[in-house]
Amino acid sequence: MNGICLVGAGVISQSHAAALRSLGRRVVAVVDPDAAAAQRLAQATGAAAHASVAAALAAGGFDRAHVLVPPPAHGETALALLGAGIHVLAEKPLAVSSVECADLLGAARRGGAQLGVNQNFVHHPAFVRLRRKVESGALGRPRFVSCLYNVALRQLQARQFGHWMFREPGNILLEQAVHPLSQVAILAGPIRQFRALAGPATEIAPGVPFVPEVTLTLEGETLPAQLRFAVGQSFPFWQVTVVCDDGVIIADILANRVATHGHTGWLEPVDALLSGLALAAGAAGDSVANAARYAAATLHLTGRGDPFFRSMRASIAAFHEAVDHGRAPALDGTFGAGLVGLCETIRDQAFPTAVPAPVAAAPLEAAPVHVAVLGGTGFIGTHVVRQLLGAGLHVSVMARNLQNLPAVFADPRVVLHQGDIRDKTAVAAAIAGAPVVVNLAHGGGGGGYEAVRDAMLGGAETVARACRAAGVRRLVHVGSIAALYLGPQEVAVTGATPPDPQAETRADYARVKAECDRRLLALHAAEGLPVVILRPGLVVGEGTAPLHSGLGFCNTEQHCIGWNGGGNPLPFVLVDDVAAAVLGAIRAEGIEGRCYNLVGDVRPNARTYVAALAEALRRPLRYHPQWPAWLWLEDVGKWTIKRLTGRQVPMPSRRDFLSRGMQATFDCTDAKRDLGWRPEADTARFFARAVRVYAS
Repeated sequence: MNGICLVGAGVISQSHAAALRSLGRRVVAVVDPDAAAAQRLAQATGAAAHASVAAALAAGGFDRAHVLVPPPAHGETALALLGAGIHVLAEKPLAVSSVECADLLGAARRGGAQLGVNQNFVHHPAFVRLRRKVESGALGRPRFVSCLYNVALRQLQARQFGHWMFREPGNILLEQAVHPLSQVAILAGPIRQFRALAGPATEIAPGVPFVPEVTLTLEGETLPAQLRFAVGQSFPFWQVTVVCDDGVIIADILANRVATHGHTGWLEPVDALLSGLALAAGAAGDSVANAARYAAATLHLTGRGDPFFRSMRASIAAFHEAVDHGRAPALDGTFGAGLVGLCETIRDQAFPTAVPAPVAAAPLEAAPVHVAVLGGTGFIGTHVVRQLLGAGLHVSVMARNLQNLPAVFADPRVVLHQGDIRDKTAVAAAIAGAPVVVNLAHGGGGGGYEAVRDAMLGGAETVARACRAAGVRRLVHVGSIAALYLGPQEVAVTGATPPDPQAETRADYARVKAECDRRLLALHAAEGLPVVILRPGLVVGEGTAPLHSGLGFCNTEQHCIGWNGGGNPLPFVLVDDVAAAVLGAIRAEGIEGRCYNLVGDVRPNARTYVAALAEALRRPLRYHPQWPAWLWLEDVGKWTIKRLTGRQVPMPSRRDFLSRGMQATFDCTDAKRDLGWRPEADTARFFARAVRVYAS
């Protein structure tokens, strides 16, 4: 039969589907409770979509499954499949506890099914080359293994503390540390003993400590080892080193390079020269090969050749080849269970015990809700809720994730609701009884214009309809100045400036923001929707990443490639000032159907702002001026290559690059007049709250 079922249709499922397609393996079923996500992946793979594992098993047609659901659901999902005799490849970690792992191993034995874990970085090209060099014996016997795992973490930088990896002190190990631990275990053998030294913990939510750094001294079955594990770092670097009797082998995982330190037969001065040249030649050769693979894949001369995809493809291939031949995969359930057990013991030895969080006071049931805030737990939302409470208001807050929230959400005047703005039932429950609704949620979305439009515009319409049905007095929709054309123009941009009339030429986010504004204003004109639209500028302040995307794009955190020369004032606004404007929009009279841009009175240019950040962070941040025409021509070149290789993509818009430079001038007199808005006007205080807040 050999049909495969993908259980989970999230981001990682795309890589699994692509790898299986390149291997000639058939996906016949896709399972996800999100019907739209399941249907999209099913259409892409030519499979049938199902809402549950039970439904997929009832339909049949497969004898293997990839478990791609969030980690807490690995155990339950894999257990059902193994019990039905289905071979299972689980994404890492195998499960979230040793108890769950033992249950899975037992179910696999009873069901006669193979159980594997997708520790794909064991199959990373650089790591594979390192292993081959070690096993060849060319540098003598291996004596010691060292791994430096120093990586960035998007969710940590974005303060998305509701993610599963932050919910318990040891979850970060199961989510991230299993990658380098799997490599160490392959080289040093199963870990028998270890000593752990954890770095300082930070409190990411009341009673929730988070340890971003730990150093491990390990005793493997065959070799001693050391692992330095650190996440949320500004300079990503992942290196695996094996020290042998006659040399040292180093695999740079992120750069996909392998270096070998050894000796020649020459005298020491000549040996130093020749070995150094050999190292340089090896690094250059690997770099050229990586660039060639990237170019070939971009030109569609080959399939995907990036190291991550190659590691995924090799890991998945190894699992299915083992099942084909009736043998256990090398990275089997026992290997995965060993990593989970190791993470548990590291957690117990080195990580602090969670302090009981303050119990949220029971909401004041008898008190009426004054304002409902949708998307109220994010960066801007947290500041808005804090100001609303400061004004003595009772607040209903809805968000997709309610884990690890700041202390302000434990206030008894806050009622929490979990939900998505595309879910009309959840929205109706969250806004029930509230005379004013503030919509800060954008609905998520990604994967092209249609998906972004469905999420953002679809969510905005759902909220608008719910507000009309509930008879709310006012809907305050918080959009973005991205909805406007912000390139050079003769007149100042005001709240009366309409959304970009050529929005279809803009990038997906800006295009849909403009569509949202137009749709809400149309509903006001046609149906009397009592909407007020606020469009914040570049929102800065405590709780967000230091480098704003409005400055330019950052290939690395150290280098900001500007949208233009960087000399024009930028429309910055402090997050507390945005929250104050929201409060003003709630209280003001007779402003329905109007739009207000929120741009502060202190507007440094990109060069000045990046220089101030560099000083505050004590890092060598650099701003690289560019010209919109050059950036546009670069994108036209990429577009040309894509079209020549058969990809149907829209031509880049020069207008979009001009708008990203934000050379337009802003006049926010209307917001100050109608909302009683008084943004920070003192330059020193602005920089203290926008930049120096990051100083350590």
